[in-house]
Amino acid sequence: MVNKKQQKNFWQSLKKPFLVMAPMDDITDFPYRQIVKSCGGPDVTFTEFVSTDGLCSAGRNRLLHDLKYLKNEKPIVAQVFGSKPENFTKTASLIKKLGFDGIDINMGCPFKTVEKQGAGAALIKTPVLAQQIIAATKKGAGDMPVSVKTRIGYGKDSSKIWIPQLLVMKPAALTIHARTQKEKSRVPAHWDVIKEISAVIKSGKSETVLIGNGDVKSIADAYLKAKLYGADGIMVGRGAMNNPWFFSGKDEMEVTTKERLRLLLKHARLYEKTFKGIKRFYNLRKFYSAYISNFSDAKKLRIELMKAQNSEQLEEAINKYLLSE
Repeated sequence: MVNKKQQKNFWQSLKKPFLVMAPMDDITDFPYRQIVKSCGGPDVTFTEFVSTDGLCSAGRNRLLHDLKYLKNEKPIVAQVFGSKPENFTKTASLIKKLGFDGIDINMGCPFKTVEKQGAGAALIKTPVLAQQIIAATKKGAGDMPVSVKTRIGYGKDSSKIWIPQLLVMKPAALTIHARTQKEKSRVPAHWDVIKEISAVIKSGKSETVLIGNGDVKSIADAYLKAKLYGADGIMVGRGAMNNPWFFSGKDEMEVTTKERLRLLLKHARLYEKTFKGIKRFYNLRKFYSAYISNFSDAKKLRIELMKAQNSEQLEEAINKYLLSE
């Protein structure tokens, strides 16, 4: 018989293998997640990571826009980072009240600004604190599932020691970026280590769901990796960052130039509406290459769109280009 707490754990009800869009700082914000969802979308969505210290400070309201979502993104998980267990308890309680389906603890980010706080990948070096943080998060989360995203080690692969220290805390899901902190994303992902971790989980009859992450090139590649390495799900980062249509399975070359530019305009309007008075419009530029590539005069058009100060100017430039075609 399934108890109420198990029913709340959506991870257990997902059809395997499932696909997840990785939380990427300043990339997977609300507007971009909505754009990806309109093109097909993943089975599970993650927010950008948000500071637990920030959410427990007087400046909380300035961070709440990072936790904006719509029901069409469900199941959706809020990812957070920090190093103070008490703030994880408070944050988990807030995340639950906001209606999220789960909360994920970032224990893999290699950014210096994050690690200086003892957070992200720095927690690999302090396993006792990592365990305390998981316990504190569970306390605030109640029946909402708590998951962890981490790497296979810090300076070297220490997964045989590090991962069991996490599994003993029984996270609902565990995402493994198959590289060390030192490697960042500079070397091929070590999927053989994912396979070893899968064997450990299965041999221990753990209910923790395993998600593999690293170098996923396509939907077919994701399903193949899940099968070969024993992952229940696959998380996609850079592949989805550069291709809003990734989860639809549609080849980028199947998307017409007009479709690309109309989607960019839709993205720009939503970005402007969402972040008015919060972020400057030019921050949208980092997404241009995802839409404007692999067609004639793409570079010339990107340069022209760089001049746009708002969505209206962007639309003018796009319409001018389309009329010239």
